[in-house]
Amino acid sequence: MDKFEIDACNFTWINGEQDDPDDRCLHGTTSARIGGRELEQICTVSASALYLLKSLTEDHIAGSDEQLMPCCGFFLVADNNLENVSIIGCDAGEDWSVIHDGDNVRLVLNDGYEAVVPLGEYKRAVFAYADKIEAYYNSCAPKNIPEDEFDRNGYIAFWNEWRRRRADK
Repeated sequence: MDKFEIDACNFTWINGEQDDPDDRCLHGTTSARIGGRELEQICTVSASALYLLKSLTEDHIAGSDEQLMPCCGFFLVADNNLENVSIIGCDAGEDWSVIHDGDNVRLVLNDGYEAVVPLGEYKRAVFAYADKIEAYYNSCAPKNIPEDEFDRNGYIAFWNEWRRRRADK
């Protein structure tokens, strides 16, 4: 079996500061080791973590939707029940496919390189990554919730989906 590791560092808000109560999207540097390959991307780590949490239960096909390490994630679109969010950004970033195969996941890079990782190991790495990002949010001043209903609903749906997906032990 191959290994999967992912970590983030150098957290910052878009203004470059360590804290900004008005910015709701955390940025940083994400490094991933997929089998024998390493990827690194300065990205919106908050969106990356949510996408990775989603990949714990759903296949993700590279290039078909959001990137797992997206450069941007600046537009949050809530569903009608505020349970799920779509995050819109630019098309720059790193991506790979996550395909569930029994008790394993196949991680397939864009050049065809493939690593097979036990689902439990993948889940532990994703949870640790998401927990680190959430801990940074919690270490900062509380966020100012947007007055605009569309923006507010997007932010609420983001955390509703995050908490639901993270609660899956």
